Amino acid sequence: MKTVFQRRRSPTLLLTVGLLATLALTSPAEAAFPGENGKIAFESNRSGNFEIYTVNPDGSGLTRLTNHPAIDGDATFSPDGQRIAFISTRDGNPEVYLMAADGSGQTRLTNSPGFEGHVTFSPDGQRIAFTSDRDGNYEIYVMAIEGSGQTRLTNNTAPDVQATFAPDGRIVFRSDRGGNADIYVMAPDGSGQTRLTNNPLPDVQPTVSPDGQRIAFISLRDRNPEIYVMAADGSEQTRLTHSPAFEGAPAFSPDGQQIAFHSNRDGASEVYVMAADGSGLRNLTNNPATDSDPDWQPLPRPLAASPPSKGACKNGGWEELGFRNQGQCVKAANEAAARRGRGRGGG
Repeated sequence: MKTVFQRRRSPTLLLTVGLLATLALTSPAEAAFPGENGKIAFESNRSGNFEIYTVNPDGSGLTRLTNHPAIDGDATFSPDGQRIAFISTRDGNPEVYLMAADGSGQTRLTNSPGFEGHVTFSPDGQRIAFTSDRDGNYEIYVMAIEGSGQTRLTNNTAPDVQATFAPDGRIVFRSDRGGNADIYVMAPDGSGQTRLTNNPLPDVQPTVSPDGQRIAFISLRDRNPEIYVMAADGSEQTRLTHSPAFEGAPAFSPDGQQIAFHSNRDGASEVYVMAADGSGLRNLTNNPATDSDPDWQPLPRPLAASPPSKGACKNGGWEELGFRNQGQCVKAANEAAARRGRGRGGG
């Protein structure tokens, strides 16, 4: 099975043993952001061409978002669930685009003769990280939401790909620099690059849970692509799926309780959902075409009835109050304090 952007390949990325080749440049798992569980976006060629679709978590409400003779795929939702970054070949080669969550307002963000892909939003929704080979090697770049300020974060002779943001702003990614595909983490500016996995067979496609405590990923350590989960520091690596089929592209639900992924365990590539511990597997799509690379839309939680205090924003309290990150919570607390101060001054 090949995913949508596997048609364009560099020999340096193609692994030579069996199914390893199918993991070389497949779309990564996407960042997960706290909130209520919204729709699931995925790519499918059920219409004869790869397009982006959304579906409700129960499999109902299938909706096509893109309609173009080129390839559209690799969709990822913004932290507020209102926008989707994606990759399209409509201008001749894979480039990064942005659209509203309903498919409107499709806008091109990059313009490079090379490969662009693997998009992921920063926790504040103001930046997009992506992979590009514009400088001769696959590296991770970051840019502002409107496409400005495109900056390279990695600089290595081996491929650095499949970036995904953690809630604290760090970037988890896959790199081949150790002679094998493993998972690494770095600061938002590219510093402090640290290896999290060290296995003779590839570990790829990382995604971070909404609370930042876990990383799901694909590993071939058992000679078959399976979904694993580990702590954010690389410890406690645990296998979640047990199938002779191909599993790929895990994506946490915004509430952190479920994982969507694709698998060909029933013959065709379909989107599946399971609990975050690997139980309760169910098939979300059922189509003879290829359905793959899911991402889950976060819906903002209702804000607390009373304004938060800065203390209540600490230690994950911002999530319980319905904010996307601690900074947003603290900003709301400061604004509430300012309003109270103005009220006292005017009394």
